[in-house]
Amino acid sequence: MAGGGDLCPAKHAGFLTTPLRRLISDPKRILAGLVEPGMTVVDLGCGPGFFTLPLAEMVGQQGRVIAVDLQEEMLAKLLKRADARGLSARIQPHQCAADTIGTIPPVDFALAFYVVHEVPDVEHFLGEVRAALKDGAQFLLVEPKCHVTREHWEATVVAAGRCGLRPLSGHNVRFARSSLFGV
Repeated sequence: MAGGGDLCPAKHAGFLTTPLRRLISDPKRILAGLVEPGMTVVDLGCGPGFFTLPLAEMVGQQGRVIAVDLQEEMLAKLLKRADARGLSARIQPHQCAADTIGTIPPVDFALAFYVVHEVPDVEHFLGEVRAALKDGAQFLLVEPKCHVTREHWEATVVAAGRCGLRPLSGHNVRFARSSLFGV
């Protein structure tokens, strides 16, 4: 199953971190109850860190956030923002390739927010996510309704099941199609 939508370019990173976006998709509200201090989490397609920085606050000093992005420029913008907020010690940047996440350590929680429609092979991506999850870990998958049809979303959920991810709930996110998965 292919996604392969347009990749959001780093030149649009400022739009991805606006206060208006926080009103629509508040990271701490969306992630409440899913992330705890001391966890190791991965933010897949982290961009300039809209979710990464709140995740770093939520995991605390003993936790870690692996920030995965294809674009080196996005990771640089993220690290600059993390340094300004004193959070860079909790964040491990990881540049992936277009066709693979690459090797990351096992995680307690994974987030893919508005990114799966951009990957070239959705099922391969979901298989890599599953491989990175510790036993008992959770994965929140969120896609924008404006880019992802109901049919495409349902195919993505079926692909997740084939990869060993089981739906736990819809985890309602405004203006989005979303599901929380477990292993």
